[in-house]
Amino acid sequence: MAAFLLGAVLLIAQPHIVPSRPAVHPKEEAPSQSVQKELLKKTSLKNNFKENIHSNGSRQQLPQTIIIGVRKGGTRALLEMLSLHPNIAAAESEVHFFDWEDHYGHGLQWYINQMPFSYPRQITVEKTPAYFTSPKVPERVYNMNESIRLLLILRDPSERVLSDYTQVFYNHVQKHKLYPSIEQVLIKDGELNVDYKAINRSLYYIHMENWLKYFPLGHIHIVDGDKLIKDPFPEIEKVERFLRLSPQINASNFYFNKTKGFYCLRDSGRERCLHESKGRAHPQIDSRLLDKLHEYFHEPNRKFFELVGRTFDWH
Repeated sequence: MAAFLLGAVLLIAQPHIVPSRPAVHPKEEAPSQSVQKELLKKTSLKNNFKENIHSNGSRQQLPQTIIIGVRKGGTRALLEMLSLHPNIAAAESEVHFFDWEDHYGHGLQWYINQMPFSYPRQITVEKTPAYFTSPKVPERVYNMNESIRLLLILRDPSERVLSDYTQVFYNHVQKHKLYPSIEQVLIKDGELNVDYKAINRSLYYIHMENWLKYFPLGHIHIVDGDKLIKDPFPEIEKVERFLRLSPQINASNFYFNKTKGFYCLRDSGRERCLHESKGRAHPQIDSRLLDKLHEYFHEPNRKFFELVGRTFDWH
């Protein structure tokens, strides 16, 4: 047993080789603590690094995986499902480190302080959906760790626009504020309002091109958000393989809740569903307007499929 523990310590202490850009990546492993310190020295705006180590041997560390988006693509569901794996330690809230200037200005020490305590065998995961569509974020993530593994969950762009609108609409309702109808935000001067932010967020190929300037496609795993909703287990299996996790999540961890109309989770006898704000019904929309959306996204979708070398069952 002592020999095994000594071997584990030596393995963790081995130096981590970080390739230069453009990247030809060897087999990646979670960065060791010494590499974490080096990353801090190179990229932190505040270099007075202090490790937060718990008495049980766990510690806070930089994430080895980030769910970068997309907003209303199913990021919360993905994180909750992935958290079923014992070797995943997930940050509870969206950190917004790389896209909010005031947070980024605090440096990587602040970023580490937002992470959960994790053991050496665990992968720390952070989720901030706005990263995917924020122009500055890819370079900033690259500067932190160019060999990081990224998760991106996408769904039909038109459906994502409607979900985006629905969230903002209900946020206004909860604050007892008025908000325009879906037709009012989607139509401007009789034409589709392409300046509407929700439409821009669904132009996946534009944002993906920005990420591919810094990361090879092999470091960005795209989760099919539409399939994750309908049949989550096969999609989560793919994520496990991408993160090089042992297969611990199985089909019995998921069950369909007829009342809510979507899959919920079962873990060690406990059952839980996503927050009631998830899975809200979209507003009724004129079929002609929906056709306009589908038509508008046809060419951007084709460009995205070509960019990533795979297709999705979108309109």
